[in-house]
Amino acid sequence: MSSISHLPVALQGRILVAGAGVSGLSIAKMLSELHCDVVVADDNETARHMLIEIVDVVDISTAEAQAQLDTFSIVVTSPGWRPTSPLLVDAATQGLEVIGDVELAWRLDQAGVFGTPHTWLAVTGTNGKTTTTSMLAAMMNEGDFSAKAVGNIGIPVSEALVAKNRIDVLVAELSSFQLHWAPTFVPDAGVVLNLAEDHIDWHGSMREYALAKTKVLKGNIAIIGADDPYLVELTAEAGISDLVGFTVREPQHGQLGVAAGELVDNAYGNALALASADGINPAGPAGVLDALAAAAVARAQGVAPEAIARALDSFEVAGHRGQVVAEAQGVQFIDNSKATNPHAADSALAGYDSVIWIVGGQLKGADISSLVKQHQHRIKAALVLGVDRGEIVEALTQFAPDAGVFVTDTADPQQAMSEIVAEAFRISTAGDTVLLAPAAASLDMFKGMGQRGDLFAHSVVGTIEGQTEEKG
Repeated sequence: MSSISHLPVALQGRILVAGAGVSGLSIAKMLSELHCDVVVADDNETARHMLIEIVDVVDISTAEAQAQLDTFSIVVTSPGWRPTSPLLVDAATQGLEVIGDVELAWRLDQAGVFGTPHTWLAVTGTNGKTTTTSMLAAMMNEGDFSAKAVGNIGIPVSEALVAKNRIDVLVAELSSFQLHWAPTFVPDAGVVLNLAEDHIDWHGSMREYALAKTKVLKGNIAIIGADDPYLVELTAEAGISDLVGFTVREPQHGQLGVAAGELVDNAYGNALALASADGINPAGPAGVLDALAAAAVARAQGVAPEAIARALDSFEVAGHRGQVVAEAQGVQFIDNSKATNPHAADSALAGYDSVIWIVGGQLKGADISSLVKQHQHRIKAALVLGVDRGEIVEALTQFAPDAGVFVTDTADPQQAMSEIVAEAFRISTAGDTVLLAPAAASLDMFKGMGQRGDLFAHSVVGTIEGQTEEKG
């Protein structure tokens, strides 16, 4: 790597890193290895002490950092820190530039610090980011590129940039937080999958959240979900032209879509078939859209249809994103615990005809009524848990009156999930899908959406094994 004299000017002075968590550690480690003068600020002393055991940097409290702001040349913040954080507000007021980890990595890469600048393929949106990013990385590798999923999945961007075996293509899953703090970031290709209300408390408004997401569209290749009316309207208002769209419908010129059961490229080719739409994992429209989004980026990079087909054929979905946990007596059990808002649950429900729906948790102010109304014809029963169960039951009663409703008010997460799964086994018949797609956050009962999905899978598998032993 280059010496400090080859770094951008702002990084040659004293650098303040805001946050001593995972992102802060990654930032501090990369800057330290570049021989920068780094100070890490956080009010969590335990986190600070853990960080300095790994990286040789100075650690201070946020109050100390505020008192020393005139000694810093730039602030690099962990992405989760809000713009309203007093330290960041004071820094901006004093004229200090505040950037995030992605912006830092981008600037260093563009400056040639890690050799020839890498190819950046950015994936964002409200739902489907991880699946699309993973699919795209697989497609790029099948196309003989050296690619890696980075950012919110895989490895941190900073680690990918300094990898011993060079990674040429960074397939980066990026959050709205990371993009907020990335003012000059311009990827080689960027895709926005969809937009729905999320993290509004952090950004202040839906528009600010959406504008952060659409930063990935500033590059030469800009791709959007053409079935998302708000996203289409927003990009039109912003004057973003030369867009490539993807749709579950037959693609128009400049789009990828579905025709005669095939994923079809009508943007970079003349209605060129890429792969069969059947068997896409995860199942349902959401999985097809993710595959189309990934294919749109891959095709822009010159990946052949055959490589895209191979990647999709061997693709395995990440945990809690539409995994088939088990199948018993003609009933499928699907873990989509990652569906933490109504928009994600909408995509999950759309893939099945007769659903026993496990729903509930923290709605965070989201309205679930329209979701229930839209899918009332496919909801055979709803099994409800979590802090906002009353609101969910009310919506079911009003908009899906024919659906059976089972409610648990048990606070213990394992017991609650066991009750839910037991009821699912009791009422399900061949052809049903038992779908965990909660449409709500998990932290009211669980350590996270991962634990929620794990407990669901454990209960399902345990019940099936118990039934087998009884028959034996």
